[in-house]
This record gives sequence, C-alpha cells and structure tokens, in this order.
Amino acid sequence: MTLHGSPPGLCLSGGTAAGMTVNTPLCFRGKNILAPMVRVGTLPMRLLALDYGADIVYCEELIDIKMLQCKRVINEVLETVDFVAPNERVVFRTCERERERVVFQMGSADAERALAVAKLVESDVAGIDINMGCPKEYSTKGGMGAALLTDPDKIESILTTLVKGICKPVTCKIRILPSVEDTVNLVKRIEKTGIAAIAVHGRKKEERPQHPVHCDVIKAISEAVSIPVIANGGSHDFIKEYTDIATFQKATAASSVMIARAAMWNPSIFRKEGFCPLKDVMQNYIKYAVRYDNHYTNTKYCLCQMLREQLETTQGKKLHAAQSTQEICEVFEMGDFYEETTAIFEAKKTSLETKMQDEDDQMEDPDVIKMAIRFDKREYPPQITPKMYLLEWCRKEKHPQPVYETVQRPLDRLFCSVVTVAEQKYRSTLWDKSKKLAEQAAAIVCLRTLGVPEGKLCEGENHLINKRKRGDQERLISRDHGEDLAEPSHKKANFIEETSDRNVPKMPR
Repeated sequence: MTLHGSPPGLCLSGGTAAGMTVNTPLCFRGKNILAPMVRVGTLPMRLLALDYGADIVYCEELIDIKMLQCKRVINEVLETVDFVAPNERVVFRTCERERERVVFQMGSADAERALAVAKLVESDVAGIDINMGCPKEYSTKGGMGAALLTDPDKIESILTTLVKGICKPVTCKIRILPSVEDTVNLVKRIEKTGIAAIAVHGRKKEERPQHPVHCDVIKAISEAVSIPVIANGGSHDFIKEYTDIATFQKATAASSVMIARAAMWNPSIFRKEGFCPLKDVMQNYIKYAVRYDNHYTNTKYCLCQMLREQLETTQGKKLHAAQSTQEICEVFEMGDFYEETTAIFEAKKTSLETKMQDEDDQMEDPDVIKMAIRFDKREYPPQITPKMYLLEWCRKEKHPQPVYETVQRPLDRLFCSVVTVAEQKYRSTLWDKSKKLAEQAAAIVCLRTLGVPEGKLCEGENHLINKRKRGDQERLISRDHGEDLAEPSHKKANFIEETSDRNVPKMPR
C-alpha cells in the first residue's frame, strides 16, 4: 500500500520496524552530513535530507534524563520505532529507512546515564553522538553541551564509557576553544578515547552565526589527528549551493562536511544537480510530516524556516495561522493528500485492532464476565467513582478488596483492566487511554453484573456523598472544640480509592 504522491521510499507495506538486521558500520570520510538541529532534525527533515543526497543525518539533541524516562514502542501503524515519554509524547521517532544512516545525538554530563541511553537506542540507530558544542543555556546549565569543553576529564569519561559499552560508532561535536593550541590538545585527548570521528563547529562558544567561521582552526585539527574530522559552521560564509560544500571541505582540510542552517533553509542543498524549487521541497517535507504523524507545531516551525523572507506573503501568513496538520496541508494545496493518507492509516489501524482483538479473544479467559463499558466521569458526582462503590460493597459483604490487573496494548498504548471480586473476574471489552479509566470501567462491569449501584448521578441519593458530608461535619465540630483535625485513617479508607500496586505490563505481541 504505497502513499500516492509521496517522496521516494514511502511505502506502507513490507518489513516492519521490528525486523532488525545487522548494521554496516558508518564511514565518516567523504560524507555530506545533516547537522543536529533542535526542533529541525526530526524524522521528516532527516528523511528528506537523505532523499536529496545526504550521506548521514543527525537527530536533534535529546537530553539523557528525558530519554531514560521513555519506553521503546514499535508503532505498527506508522512502521516506526518510537521512544515515548510518560506523558505519551513521542520524544524520538525513527524508521527502517534511516536506520543505517542516522546518528543519535544526546546531551549528557554523566557517563553512566549516557551509556544507559545509548543502550536504549543502540539497535535502532547507526551511531551515537555526544553534544559538546551547544552554547545555549538549556544545555550548558546542566553541565552539558559547550560546558563540557572546560572539563576534559568528564569528556574522556563519557566517551570512553560509550566506546567500551556499545558496538555502534561513537562521535562527538565540539566548538573551538579560545586558542588553537588548546583546541588541538583537547581533540588529541578526545581521539585517544577511541571515537570514530569528531565534528568541529568552527566558532567559539560565545560566537554566533554572523561571526566568521575559523577554517584555519578546523584545518589545524584535521592535520593534527588521524580520525575523521567533520567541518561544521560554513552555512553563513561558504555554503550557498551544492558545489560550495567541496570548497568548505577543502578550506578546512576536513574529511567530511556537516551542514546545519543551509540545509534547514533548503534541504535540497545536498542535491548534486542543484536546488529543487522551494515549493516542491516544502511539499515533500509535508508528505513526510503527514506520513510519520509529525506534530503540527514542529512541522510549522520547519516550514517557516524554509519560507524565511516569504513569511509575510499571503501563504506565509496562512501558514503562521495554521493550527493543525490538516490546515498546514490546505495552505499548500495538499488537502487531498492529507485525507488520502489519514484514511489509509485509519484503515490500517482498524485492521490491526481487529487482528489483535481476534488474538485477544483466542487467549481470553472464558470465565471473565465482559461488557462494552466506558467510564465517563461527567456521569458521577465529584470525587465519587465506581471503584469506591465496589470497594464499599466488598467491605459490606466481607469480601477481600478488589484486585485490578491492567495491561497495555503496544499497538495504540491503550489499557484494559480485569478486576477480581469474590474469585470472579470482570472486564470491559473497550480499551481506554489510561490505567485509571480502564480500572473504573472494569469496576462498572462488576457492579452492573451484581446489580449494585455504581454512584451515577441518575441513581439519586448517594450514600457515599452523605458519608462525606457527615465526615465534614464531624471535622467542623472537632475544629470548633479544638480537637485534632486529622481524620482517623479508618474513616479515610471509606472514601479513598484503593489503587493497585501492580506494574502495568505490556500485552504479549
């Protein structure tokens, strides 16, 4: 199932992201490379750069602590590997197409954390890079980025730990120090850690893009070490078109060239035949953004970087006002593409859900009582839930308290819970977006099966609310008499939901 009108290589059939093969080690000599750029180096830009001729692409800097909170999830609808934060935001998304070309750049100031992140992503990327050049406060305040340049011992510790701890090539990206001698000495020390290459932004940490790039310093480094040196920082002074890449490489005597802003403005800078029309470039970028469900704010940001001086045109103003991926597509006359693509994904998602439901049914415990129930908190009084009613009923009937077992489905990261009451299991056949909602739905199934009130507003007088009111009145009386305001724990238990201590496992795939 190929997406009509999509860039080369976009296909919804074939091997999934789970089908991993052994990588060919990256070579860093004679390469044109997409630089790591915050908010720019996401999957659509990386794939587009590869389309236009980039040999290697770096992702945007991702902070080690944030990555360590992520779960690795295989997204079968998009055919991607996603690293998902606890708030369900995708922090890093990659796919089979770039797996042998993408270098994962992280921000880290701790060797063990860096190694943990590297091990987390190692099977999905071609290399690991440590950012040692970013001068921005969000990076340096944690001792990362350019802050590492003043701590060569920490640099050595991080890089040595990575080189010894993973099988993929390790690189780092630095800025130059105040003196050529100090810079060369630092790079020589870095070389001894065993890294595969070093990228050098030819500016000092306090310098900005408008300052001239110091090609002489990059050249001195290239001549002083044997590992590949990747020259970076030439967009302002040198690289205006494809042929300028070789000019910058020659001026720095570097092994390879890394391009940032010139590629951000028009990723077809990597194209040997010359630039493509900007309209075509932007439409191809949008196709990847839709194909890989890129967040619309990121898509809009990257497109604005490409439009640059055209942002004040009618099209630029419409782009700036867009509040969804669909609206962005309409700005660029790609509404039909958006509709076709989303329809394909919905059909694929439905097909996968049906398949998984069939598998669930085959492995389903026949003794579980099921109903198609979803919990809607708007139907219940504030702070009153079915779980509370079920817990109250169990205590009244002298049953053990309910036990909830909740699982998460990898396909869509939805939850399903089974509650056991008096040795009978109950569950909803509908999957929910959170563990709490799934448990409430299971409680409703149990309560309705037993014919027990569940606390809905339509049921009339609510005895748990009355208990709350009595408790509030008792506390007011106690306060008036100067008694201890703390509520006895045995009374609190009547009103506080029991929560399961069980971890939420993944459904078997």
